[in-house]
Amino acid sequence: MNPWNYTDEPDFILTGLTSFKEIQLALFALFLLIYLVTVLGNTGMICIIHLDAQLHTPMYFFLTHLSFLDLSYSTVITPKTLENLLTSVKNISFMGCFTQLYFFVLFAGAECFLLSSMAYDRYVAICNPLHYPVIMSKRRCRALLTCSYMIGVFDSSVNMLCLSRLSFCGSHAINHFFCDTPAILALSCSDTYTIEMIIIIVSSSTLLVSLLTISMSYTSILSAILKISSTSGKRKAFSTCASHLLAVTIFYSTTIFTYLKPKKSYSLGKDQVASVFYTIVIPMLNPLIYSLRNKEVKGAISRVIKKREDPREITVGAGI
Repeated sequence: MNPWNYTDEPDFILTGLTSFKEIQLALFALFLLIYLVTVLGNTGMICIIHLDAQLHTPMYFFLTHLSFLDLSYSTVITPKTLENLLTSVKNISFMGCFTQLYFFVLFAGAECFLLSSMAYDRYVAICNPLHYPVIMSKRRCRALLTCSYMIGVFDSSVNMLCLSRLSFCGSHAINHFFCDTPAILALSCSDTYTIEMIIIIVSSSTLLVSLLTISMSYTSILSAILKISSTSGKRKAFSTCASHLLAVTIFYSTTIFTYLKPKKSYSLGKDQVASVFYTIVIPMLNPLIYSLRNKEVKGAISRVIKKREDPREITVGAGI
């Protein structure tokens, strides 16, 4: 075998989702629309939370960073995908490929634990409302956020160290629309068993610890909600968690389907559909899930618009 040296073979080839030109153009238009909605939705969410004083709470602090992470890992993947849908040359350099993968894993790993932090925040708000301001202090929120990013960096660094030991022989065509771990492992001519096990152990640990935290939080929340006597009280308590539960379900179901399985189980069609969903669609859905169905955010949008129309409203809004 003649394993490639990174300087000798500068490029991978991303085969993409389809080879049919008509379908590529249709996908380009669809993905471009989704990406524009993603950028506008997540950027808008960040700006609204920043501009409205009533949203300066722990829940919306975490939601700001969820929007940032969604925008970031969508931007890591989507622009290159759009470029490849329009061009016949679908090359990506080794450095570009591993850089894309590094930041994707970093942002996705950080999002796992950010979702856990959001679940913990809802647990404290519903189960310990009187102590909520003390428990969810600015210092605690910043610590949880820092841990989320550190875990993302750790997961991504381990992933890169493992993949850097691979050799690539023969074909250098990646059967995917972006540089993803299973697709790169499937391309390697090295014995990947040990590397696969390390990556699976690290990624499954991240997912399972995050899911365990979310499950424990919502078990306690459900128990607390069932003890509420009034129907309106139960409905109000559940409504504060419904958006987060929906986002968690969508994110984790597609992630677990794609990553917690051996390289031999990699399926071009099924895995690409799941990948499109969590890399391109979910970042668009999250701001819709958390904002358009949220009365507090709708109220904040109205207040921000009024402030721009009448500057005197700024003083009133800041004093609420």
